[in-house]
Amino acid sequence: MQKMMGLMRKCIDDYHMISPGDKIAVGVSGGKDSLTLLTVLAALRSYYPAPFELTAITIDMGLGGMDFSPVEALCRSLDVGFYCKKTEIGPIIFDYRKEKNPCSMCAKMRRGALNDLAKECGCNKVALGHHRDDALETLLLCLLHEGRIHTFHPKSYLSKADLTVIRPMVYLPEKHIIHVAREMQLPIIPSPCPANGATEREEMKYLLDSLCKLYPNAREMMLSALQNEAQ
Repeated sequence: MQKMMGLMRKCIDDYHMISPGDKIAVGVSGGKDSLTLLTVLAALRSYYPAPFELTAITIDMGLGGMDFSPVEALCRSLDVGFYCKKTEIGPIIFDYRKEKNPCSMCAKMRRGALNDLAKECGCNKVALGHHRDDALETLLLCLLHEGRIHTFHPKSYLSKADLTVIRPMVYLPEKHIIHVAREMQLPIIPSPCPANGATEREEMKYLLDSLCKLYPNAREMMLSALQNEAQ
């Protein structure tokens, strides 16, 4: 936990993610990444030199079978407000449009709904639970499917929404998050998404794992390359 706190704080400081008086909405899906982010940010809030407020926001995709009451209970224990917005994103994508490759449209619709909810809650920043492996998988997706070297930024300003998106866990390996989430017994909610486990991102995860079998420090070197590119 302490190592995770240190890496998160370094990332926050390196990219100047938090300023005094910020109202940060943490996008909480119920997965291990977002719940870990919420828990660590809540702990950081008590001693970080720049005072900030936290709110947890959740987008209910309308897929059914998701009970967010354990997440709400966690938020109460952390003294964090919890807001859940019900949508029909799932039925629109899978039942009405019957998308063959649903991930891109789903991500776009979820981001829009999440940003709208953050604004409704009076927040000026949205924190997302993307980690180091997510960044590298996105890099491979863009390289192999779009022919460009690109991944998401640790911090970005959305002018249309007037929101800043921060990703404080981008230095963290996924394996550390898995360990901490298990150690803290976080109330992880399994995803009911019909496409879960059968996406292009899963292919990139497999490719990255295969690459690291040949080059054990491949993840560290790829992250370093991205940091050098951004300078």
